[in-house]
Amino acid sequence: MFSIIIVKSTIHTGEEETLKSMYQKIASLALVGSLTASSFALAARSEERKGEKQERVKNVIMMVMDGTSSGATTLARWYKGAPLALDEMASGAVRTYSAESAITDSAPAATAMATGFKSNDKYIGILPSTVNSPGVTPVPKEKAKKPVVNVLEGAELQGKSTGIIATSAIQHATPAGFSAHVEHRNWFPDIAEQQVYQDIEIVLGGGKEALIPGKGKNNRKDNENLLETIEEKGYDIVETRDELLRSKSDKIWGIFANDAMAQDMNRPYTKPNEPTLAEMTRKAIETLSKDKDGFFLFVEGSQVDWAAHANDPIGMISEVLAFDEAVKEALSFAKKRSDTLVIAVSDHGNSGITIGNRNTDQTYPETPVSAYIEPLKKAKMTLEGALSQLKPDKSNLEEVAQLYGLNPLTTEEKQKLSESADLRKTLVELLAARANLGFTTGGHTGEDVLLYTYGPNRPIGTFENTDLAHIMAKTMGFDLRMLNKRLFVDAQKEFEAIGATVSIDRTDAANPVLVVKKGKTIAQLPVNKNIMRLDNQTYELEGLTVYSGERFWVAKQAVHLFEKSRSSK
Repeated sequence: MFSIIIVKSTIHTGEEETLKSMYQKIASLALVGSLTASSFALAARSEERKGEKQERVKNVIMMVMDGTSSGATTLARWYKGAPLALDEMASGAVRTYSAESAITDSAPAATAMATGFKSNDKYIGILPSTVNSPGVTPVPKEKAKKPVVNVLEGAELQGKSTGIIATSAIQHATPAGFSAHVEHRNWFPDIAEQQVYQDIEIVLGGGKEALIPGKGKNNRKDNENLLETIEEKGYDIVETRDELLRSKSDKIWGIFANDAMAQDMNRPYTKPNEPTLAEMTRKAIETLSKDKDGFFLFVEGSQVDWAAHANDPIGMISEVLAFDEAVKEALSFAKKRSDTLVIAVSDHGNSGITIGNRNTDQTYPETPVSAYIEPLKKAKMTLEGALSQLKPDKSNLEEVAQLYGLNPLTTEEKQKLSESADLRKTLVELLAARANLGFTTGGHTGEDVLLYTYGPNRPIGTFENTDLAHIMAKTMGFDLRMLNKRLFVDAQKEFEAIGATVSIDRTDAANPVLVVKKGKTIAQLPVNKNIMRLDNQTYELEGLTVYSGERFWVAKQAVHLFEKSRSSK
């Protein structure tokens, strides 16, 4: 029978004093040495503001609207007919390129914003193996795919409460970038396991499938039931809006869908029991703010990106406005105090949406706002929602088109729909033509995105996406580079340096275990967890054990515990 010893915040006294001293030394230094040249600009801005009074920041709320170009927010504002909550926060722009491309995927974009490092396509929370973007420093071969600390992990080490929220599966690329370290964004079961063992206080979104065994695409194949683990860890597991709003727990895991949650406009018709993004944000803030040490909260409006991929303006508007309502909740909290920094940003553009198209080449000076907005106002559901109502025999196709705002249909539109081999494509093309909208692509785009901030010492200017991680870390009182030496060290190198041998137990192929031996002392560190079995006891470590496929990376603390166990015998 193993006993569990929690040592999340314990390190050797000498090392603790060294870290404290180093923190004090870096407090007055400008933020330099990032992978990108923009950090020099950030350092310059820091120098300019040295004379200003730096206010204490206790809480950080990081909000990302995935795949949102400025054209989408502009369209949503016109549709709403009033200013967005975001508008009063506009403070600059962010460059989004990855280590290998001018146009980023969500995984390296989230990695950049969470860890301060540019990375590669599909990589989550690890260093790149390919670097060819100008201004990005190459990574030494031995450090390629090395996990790097994210701001949520740093906040946990500071004693702060943490939370992640998304309207996608919670294991999706962007929330994963703030909570996990894997080689591919599609490894949902691994991401889910790492999230469960990160000790995050609030987790709200979809993604039930990756927590339980089953035959689905993202179900667990290792037969571990992480729902049982979550319950054992003391979470209040909630699966409906009402259960979430009633919860009084300080630890809540909300699982509102097997995969993604409903788009906001569709929710009343398709999933009325799901909470809105704003409701999840408000509940998270109410719960996390009980912590006297403060909190870090990550919030994603996940599905603007998906609507943009489909060139669906209704879906984009639906999700931008839902995200903006969540921003309003964060602002409402921040405005009542002076210790909370709110950052809102997109991770990248998508679709190249334009208000205006070839039809308005000659008429744009005289084309009123109503010509773009009124056709959109007729829609009752997004493209995804409308098509979910289509019967297998397509006998209600015209009714579905009307749900999407194509009402009444012209003879030409009816013919195009009846002859369509791709209804998704045809529906959005017909609506875009009515609303005079243009799209250049069905994929991501590489333009700078707008930055929105509120609170003390808010960043103002043009930044690299990597700068945001360092800004948040510095605001919360830690340095990501220092923590990388603490949370993720090469296990083989570190243990062999103290005379131990390491091997990998692959008895369970889905869950390899690092085995460390020296004399009669044996330690086991299972992948994707923060636990270490040593001397018939189980220790909870301050960081995850991550396997890159070539080597294990462990918290330095694991080495200290192994040494301590040896010396006490």
